[in-house]
Amino acid sequence: MAEIAIRNAGKTYGKTRIMQDVSLVINNGEFVVILGPSGCGKSTLLRMIAGLEDITDGEIAIGGQVVNRLEPRERGCAMVFQNYALYPHMTVAENIGYALKVAGMPKADRLAKVAATAQSVGLTEFLDRKPGQLSGGQRQRVAMARAIIREPKVFLFDEPLSNLDAKLRVQMRHEIRRIHNQISATSVFVTHDQHEGMTLADRLVVMNKGTIEQIGTPEEVYDRPASVYVAGFIGSPAMNFLPGRVTDSRSAVVLDDGQTIPLVSAIKPAAGQMVQIGLRPEKLTLAPLGGGALAARFEFAEELGSGRLYHLKIEDVPVSVMAAEKHSFVEGQTIGLRFPNDAVHVFDGASGLRLDLHHAPAAALVSA
Repeated sequence: MAEIAIRNAGKTYGKTRIMQDVSLVINNGEFVVILGPSGCGKSTLLRMIAGLEDITDGEIAIGGQVVNRLEPRERGCAMVFQNYALYPHMTVAENIGYALKVAGMPKADRLAKVAATAQSVGLTEFLDRKPGQLSGGQRQRVAMARAIIREPKVFLFDEPLSNLDAKLRVQMRHEIRRIHNQISATSVFVTHDQHEGMTLADRLVVMNKGTIEQIGTPEEVYDRPASVYVAGFIGSPAMNFLPGRVTDSRSAVVLDDGQTIPLVSAIKPAAGQMVQIGLRPEKLTLAPLGGGALAARFEFAEELGSGRLYHLKIEDVPVSVMAAEKHSFVEGQTIGLRFPNDAVHVFDGASGLRLDLHHAPAAALVSA
């Protein structure tokens, strides 16, 4: 078993607290992506699992064994780094088989295992080359093969694709997921790239300022973001946010320009409460004015080939709309916006927390 159980983990550097009360269970064989911007604590958490960083508070268990005081080599983890960390003077074969050589495996057995591992990641024809003779994608494959050959219980990936170009990143995402499925190890992948997180993860762990904001499948996190932070971080283009105030009847939200959003939800906010209405750009539809459409002012459009990203404003609040249709609008033109009832997200204006974590608030925009 390679379940990873993190309980109330904390990390302090001197007097600076950078992580607190992080609790997470990663199931045996699961692929979990820890996602967040630079400085949120995600790489520190990964290094604490690996034993490369000491844990200040709490405990980490791997396979049921608390590993707080175990050396990295005793934890059964293999780590793939952003910078590959290959030995430049060794061949690909020597890099892949180095851990087995140190462990004293007979040469014939070691070479056979190196050959089999290299074949699994498409490196057979490069075994005699040095890392300097390889492309970035090939060097990352060598780093992965070096981890695979140890047959670890846990794979740890620390932003391994950041140095690759966009096309190679897509290819390597597929390769990493294929290898994970093939060897059935538990994988923990750290990244700031939401596309990597959404495409790779069985579950996402979204971090912010040393704490976990939300844990869930990519679909759950996208469809039911737990906070304004998560809603704005997950999704490209980012979610639109419209500030407003709940009416005295608690049945609608009044936007700054006086337009209203009726609220239909199992959980009602308090009368007068300030809220943020969240709307994803791909859920909005450009429409004629009237008939319940929300009025917005056109600014400009970005050509995307398969469609356009339209930039508008409601009062001084920017709103973006992703649409396949290509329209020719004039700057300053007033345009109607529509969207389905289940496309509305409602967050508390002060805390940023979602007001209904179980059912998406349903609403339809109408003119004031």
